[in-house]
Amino acid sequence: MPQQNTPGAVLLAPSPATTYDLTYYIKGAAAGGICCSITHGALCPVDVVKTRVQLDPVKYNSGLIGGMRQVVAEEGAMALTTGLGATAFGYFVQGWFKFGGVEFFKIKAVETMGEEAAWNNKTAIYLGASAAAETIADIFLCPLEAVRIRAVSDPEFCDGLVDGFGKMLKADGIGGFYAGLLPILCKQVPYTMVKFAVQGTAADAMYAVMNKTPSDASGSTALGISLGSGVIAGVAAAIISHPADTLLSKINKKGAGGDGPMMSRLLNIAKEVGFVNLCTVGLLPRCVMFGTLTAGQFGIFDRVMNALGTSKFHFHDPNEKH
Repeated sequence: MPQQNTPGAVLLAPSPATTYDLTYYIKGAAAGGICCSITHGALCPVDVVKTRVQLDPVKYNSGLIGGMRQVVAEEGAMALTTGLGATAFGYFVQGWFKFGGVEFFKIKAVETMGEEAAWNNKTAIYLGASAAAETIADIFLCPLEAVRIRAVSDPEFCDGLVDGFGKMLKADGIGGFYAGLLPILCKQVPYTMVKFAVQGTAADAMYAVMNKTPSDASGSTALGISLGSGVIAGVAAAIISHPADTLLSKINKKGAGGDGPMMSRLLNIAKEVGFVNLCTVGLLPRCVMFGTLTAGQFGIFDRVMNALGTSKFHFHDPNEKH
């Protein structure tokens, strides 16, 4: 029988169904909401500059630090917090469904496949679980992201999240909140798939090099692995998802891509910007932002889970002796 009261024992439990219940999934969702809200909120100034660079690369052409100085000089320091409310709340909701969903789907995969098959196919499980969780999360995130981008692109647009919702609803209707759903899915789903798969693989490799498992590593070692693997995952995921992120920033700008169906507007924007610019403009600040952000997310997630009296599920090789 697994020792459910021993710290770390849940990670090696042979039957997830006996340990991972509704309470666990709620704790995982809460930890995900907290870690995403904190990290995205803290990096709001970087996101403001990144979005400005994507929307107007001719004007904002002096890099991340130069862009910050330019925004402060023209609009004041508070301009760097534009969209903070929508960012913090939106990414709490997204983190709730994303991290909670990944935990749910990967554990259910282990229950269905069995531990050995799941261990041999853990990358595929990471990819599938994160794709499903992110799709659900984005349906809730999209309206908040639309308000945030509109506020960043037009600082005079609204006086906060509630005001922004009201104005967008009046001007564009419900459809305005989901104008960016296709590009946000194209951005976030591949981003999250790479993020969780790379982080899981990198963390496993780090534990293997140290000849340790998550259950017998010290708190500081586990935190270091979470942060290190998070940086690797964040940079990889940022590069993969950057073209769609640029499209998302532009599609929410009023009049972008002309009139017509969503796909037509996206194609018009892609033609105007060009493939190379879609892949490279604003990429460095995005890598800085998401390398830092992803490391922080996994570090905070693990700490919050521990504070809530549980531990994140890790795949376990049933043939390995402990």
